[in-house]
Amino acid sequence: MNSSLALPEALANHPGFSRVFKPGHLSIGFVAPLEGYPDSAGPTMANHASMAKLADDVGIAALWLRDVPFYDPTFGDVGQILDPMVYAGWLSAMTRNIAIGTAGIVAPLRDPLIVAKQAASVDQLLGGRFLLGLASGDRPEEYPAFGQAFSQRASRFREALEIIHTVSEDSFPSYRSQLHGSMNGSLDLIPKPVAKRFPYIATGRAGQTLEWLAANVDAWIWHGFDPQGMTDVIPQWRDACAERGYKPYGYGCWFDLDPDPDAPIEPGRVLRGGRHALIELWQRQEQAGVTHLVLNLKPTRRRPEDIFDELGRYVLPLFPAHTQRLAESAR
Repeated sequence: MNSSLALPEALANHPGFSRVFKPGHLSIGFVAPLEGYPDSAGPTMANHASMAKLADDVGIAALWLRDVPFYDPTFGDVGQILDPMVYAGWLSAMTRNIAIGTAGIVAPLRDPLIVAKQAASVDQLLGGRFLLGLASGDRPEEYPAFGQAFSQRASRFREALEIIHTVSEDSFPSYRSQLHGSMNGSLDLIPKPVAKRFPYIATGRAGQTLEWLAANVDAWIWHGFDPQGMTDVIPQWRDACAERGYKPYGYGCWFDLDPDPDAPIEPGRVLRGGRHALIELWQRQEQAGVTHLVLNLKPTRRRPEDIFDELGRYVLPLFPAHTQRLAESAR
């Protein structure tokens, strides 16, 4: 492998990160909930335990949890309803191999010390399978409820990330911040992550430049209006990472698998098509540098069990979770 496309050793050996991200290869993840709810703001969550186990069993690389504290009718979607950190802890008892990530914790609205405490606790329960995805939030109405200014979200995000780094990696840390308090070395945050540190994933731009993200996170998951055009930004991301080494890129989108395997991909914000066209698209995107997909089943009317069965039979063998691929090649 080209050394310029290699992960740092700590990330290449990280149980969660190495399952999801491998240079030159694409993996498939899903955002919770694992069901369609095209006509409502929220899912039923009726079979979420069995669906999480099924996602794990068929070899989905990661399950991502959204941070949506309120129902905002102007957005019309409450994600998996349950708090992502609480839900991640519950999922640790329901799953064995799948990585569990947040996509993403709205860092400007949460105390970074509590985020670090929760994330390290979840990571311990998951045996190192946790991926800490952070975002700045895109729902302005939430900010007054938390007593925060929407205009400060970018600076609060940067400071929160630095604090989480410090308290989760250093013993008896010292720091002084402008927006989040200070520590003087008399206290230590426990537990720490299973590995030396969390893998940090930016979900969205978080109000930052690509250069800042390249310097401060380990991977970037973008979202856009055209899933078929999500390779367009890759040259800019590579340029931003040029002096930092290789950092993975992925994207998230609404998804619906057409039951007709020969159906073409439909234009629009929903990535909808038959498996043959989707495989061709994802192979092209893999070659272009996409390393992970975060698929959202909200628009589908198909039974998610049928979608996962079809993916497991025909698609995931071409885009496997990477630790699964390594384990199989060793047998």
